[in-house]
Parts: sequence; structure tokens; C-alpha cells
Amino acid sequence: MKKVCVVTGGSSGIGLSIVKLFLAKQYQVINLDISPSDFGEFCQCDITQVCQVSQIINDIAKQGTIDVLVSNAGIHFSGSIENTSEDELERVFNINVKGAYAAVKAVLPVMKTQQNGAIILMASDQALIAKHNSFAYNLSKAALASMAKTTALDYAQFNIRANAVCPGTIETPLYHQAINNYCEKSGANKAEVHAEEAALQPLGRLGQAEEVAELVYFLGSDKAKFITGSLQVIDGGYTAQ
Repeated sequence: MKKVCVVTGGSSGIGLSIVKLFLAKQYQVINLDISPSDFGEFCQCDITQVCQVSQIINDIAKQGTIDVLVSNAGIHFSGSIENTSEDELERVFNINVKGAYAAVKAVLPVMKTQQNGAIILMASDQALIAKHNSFAYNLSKAALASMAKTTALDYAQFNIRANAVCPGTIETPLYHQAINNYCEKSGANKAEVHAEEAALQPLGRLGQAEEVAELVYFLGSDKAKFITGSLQVIDGGYTAQ
């Protein structure tokens, strides 16, 4: 019987790379996302709807095990505290934090029964450092780091591991969307902004989604069975500066 991996936000970017890698490693992969995808078993899901997330994951659990959860669904938002409305703050937290809460809470009963499971939360280097004009996003990613650590402690007795992956600047559709939005507002040249972003990284380039997926796969595997409650940075050395 194949191991089962549930991924939220697996239709594009880092999430899609994670789905593809787990499929290549012979996992059964279920992708919970709003946008359809041809990879894995797609379940249309609004991650902000806790009852919907719970129902879908409960239905998956009835068919067998859930070995790995990758809570990846998230959005980016730029703005200082003064430039962040209450509705914008709520939207970021509903997707980035409440969505993770819904998925993690839903998989815990089956993982407790199994006495085994790996939970990986997609945080950010902004769980560790601050960046300009990133008030709400930064808050949400710090919350995910905390969620990984508290979940790790609360459920270690059930042999359930929880870790957060903290990527730096990764070249994904979300990254390009953020750069496009910035250039539209500022009038900056996209190629120049892209080059500047790469130059900020000690390794001199942006990360790739496939590289993040490899770290996620490792954390979900038995090779990482003594790793829990950790924040795993993959940022080209950015936070070491």
C-alpha cells in the first residue's frame, strides 16, 4: 500500500513541486486547492473553511492512513501596518494561519491512531527576520513557526513530528506576481528588480521550488524521524548575514 501525503495549495509554485516529488517517490498525493491541477488527486477546497477542510481530510482518513501533511497554501501581501486594512489583515490570516490550523487539526486524529505522522508547515525566512512592508505576511509566517513548535511538543507522545520550512526568496509564480505588483506601483524595471533580488542572496541567485520540495520530502521521510519542532531555513544564506 502506498503512503499518503496531503498537500494544501499544491496546484502551483512550491506546492506543485512538492506534489510532483512525492508522486515520483511513489506516494499517493491528495492536493487541496482552489485551482485545479493535473498532478495528484485534486480536491477543490477553500482552505479558510475549517469545516470543509475537516470533511475532506476525514474522508481521506477513512480510506486508510495519512502519513504526511504539507500545509503549504498561502498568499503574499505587501504593506506596512498603516497600509494594511482590517480586511486585508483578516484575509492574510484566514489563508496563511487559519488554513494551516484547519489542516493540522484535521489530520491529528488519524495520525494519533496510527501513532505516526509528519506535519510540515510552509513558513518563511520572515518567521525569523523582519522585512520592509511585510507587516501582515511576516506576522502570519511567525505564527506558522509557532504552530510547528507547539504542535511538535503536544504530539511527540504520539510519534507525530511537526516542523516548519522557512524558504527565502524562491522563484515561483507568487514571486513574479509580487515583483509585477511592485513594478506597476513604482515604475521600476522588472529585470533590474529581479537582478537586485538575486544579488541580495549570498549564493547570488534565487532559490527554486524544486529545492524546497526536496527539503520537505526529507522532513516527511523516516530519515528525519528524530527531527521535530524545528525551523528549517532554506534561503541561500540570507538570514545568516
